[in-house]
Amino acid sequence: MSDRSKKTGPPVGTGPDGRIEISDIRTKLEEIQGETAETAEKARPAATVVAAVGAVVVLGVAFWLGRRRGRRKSTWVEIRRL
Repeated sequence: MSDRSKKTGPPVGTGPDGRIEISDIRTKLEEIQGETAETAEKARPAATVVAAVGAVVVLGVAFWLGRRRGRRKSTWVEIRRL
């Protein structure tokens, strides 16, 4: 079960009467930023592979379509000697 699905009531900070202070917000943002950076580092190799495969596919399709168009538009000239 994830942390978000747990209902614990209203948030409680470190300030007087449980108020949320700016330091609480900064701490939470740094925690989230660290988790995001870790996730991005883990996903980077997979994204690189996907980008490389995508580039090869795009180049292959462009080559195939250009070759096909060139064959279709080329003119055959037949020369006969009399």
